[in-house]
Amino acid sequence: MKFGTVTIVGRSNVGKSTLVNTLVNQKIAIVSDAPQTTRSRILGVAHFPQGQLAVLDTPGVHKPLHRLNRRMVRAALETIDDADVVAIMVDGRHFPGTGDRLVIEQIFSLAEKSAGFPVFLILNKIDILNKIKLLPVIEAYRALGKWTEIVPLSAKTGLNVDRLTSLMFEHVDEREEGFDEEFVTDQSWRRLAAETIREKVIESTKAELPYAVAVKVEEFQENGRLTMIAADICVEKPGQKAIVIGRAGSRLKEIGTASRLELEGALERKVFLDLHVKVKEAWRDDDRLLLEFGY
Repeated sequence: MKFGTVTIVGRSNVGKSTLVNTLVNQKIAIVSDAPQTTRSRILGVAHFPQGQLAVLDTPGVHKPLHRLNRRMVRAALETIDDADVVAIMVDGRHFPGTGDRLVIEQIFSLAEKSAGFPVFLILNKIDILNKIKLLPVIEAYRALGKWTEIVPLSAKTGLNVDRLTSLMFEHVDEREEGFDEEFVTDQSWRRLAAETIREKVIESTKAELPYAVAVKVEEFQENGRLTMIAADICVEKPGQKAIVIGRAGSRLKEIGTASRLELEGALERKVFLDLHVKVKEAWRDDDRLLLEFGY
């Protein structure tokens, strides 16, 4: 059986989490249009007839402004040490920007310092792009590095993802051992519950406060056919708390319902969800709170 570890890196909001979910054929990473949605490294194991790919979803590489952001960038770059293949993902609709160039320079610099590793370029979102416009974008990126492979695809629709996996298997080795056939992710249900709730908060509040939100699950108990989850939605200011709660608690109820329904589908059992909103001032720069929130 072939087995390899693949790290997917890139700036924020290019579709890394969507690709990981597509590869493992299951939602293990939350997805949002808001940048910096992914805050920690997530492992997903993709099972194929020819073998397994351990795919690492990483936070977007960006210029950090808080301790949280510095931890996010560090988490992304540290995954490269264990990778058999590194895939840099970009938005195929746009020519290379400052953020893209920063990621590419950092990855190729790390490749030169090590024994070297295959570096793929993935141009995402080609399902909403005219192919004629894609060609000059590919050429602009081609000039920025010595790419092992260049793969345009759509993580959302799955277009060309099969070609990506075939090429990745060409660069990994045969191994006797891998993950159990039922293993999909190293994320605990407790962690997945926290991330699902955070995703629903971001969806409901749009651009109002995605960066300021963290979720901590205080209780996760399975009683018979019912899972009881108590969680705190943490924000940085009283005004943000009011936004999450909404008029007469309407928005918090909406967030709770959406979270409960998705968790029931994932857990395949009834869920009782108890949500509270708390203010934790400047939590993004508080080492103790960052550890509590799992960052």
